[in-house]
Amino acid sequence: MRRLLLMLLLVYQSSFANDCVVLLHGLGRTSYSMHSLEKALKQDGYIVVNTGYRSRRESIEDMSSVVGEGIAECRKHKADNIHFVAHSLGGILVRKYFQNNVVPEARRLVMLGPPNRGSEVATRSKQKWWYKMFTGPAGQELGVEPESTPNQLKKIPLEIGIIAGTKSLDPWFSRFIKGQDDGKVSVESTKLDEMRDFITVPHSHAFMAGSDDVYKQVSSFLTLGRFMHAS
Repeated sequence: MRRLLLMLLLVYQSSFANDCVVLLHGLGRTSYSMHSLEKALKQDGYIVVNTGYRSRRESIEDMSSVVGEGIAECRKHKADNIHFVAHSLGGILVRKYFQNNVVPEARRLVMLGPPNRGSEVATRSKQKWWYKMFTGPAGQELGVEPESTPNQLKKIPLEIGIIAGTKSLDPWFSRFIKGQDDGKVSVESTKLDEMRDFITVPHSHAFMAGSDDVYKQVSSFLTLGRFMHAS
């Protein structure tokens, strides 16, 4: 099955030459953290917009405008289809943007380690001075409480694929996260009822976006609408 999917990827990628992918990094990171994905996607023929934003300075609502900026850049290239690949907080920004915006060209969204149901780390740490310093206003919105921003968002009209990490480099956080986690977000917290496909990878939250096997899964979902599962 994996060989068949790889062959299909090679065939279908040639028909996606006018597709644009907007990349969105996570909290406390920069656009450089998505450089490996950017380079690989460009080599596969995609138009790529790797947009940075001030993740520790503004609220989720204010930062979600960066999604619109990425879409505008794709439209400058007259893209037929617009996709999104977002790490962590970046995925929440995409969900927030599409609460009140309609984009006819928008098609697929791949989320890497997204706190779709919030993060226990945010809930436990949000009153700590060091957490406020490193995560800013957005960090206060990412808890697991029903009233947190991720848990208030409605379904969006995109095909969604979610990749969750199962390796933690943060044991001090993992000890109070339920179930498997990537050091910041539990596997269960990444999920959405409306997701089209889901897969786990043995990577930590921070370094997931730069992994070759993660890119293969991203590429598979962008072209076929599903991941390459071992079975």
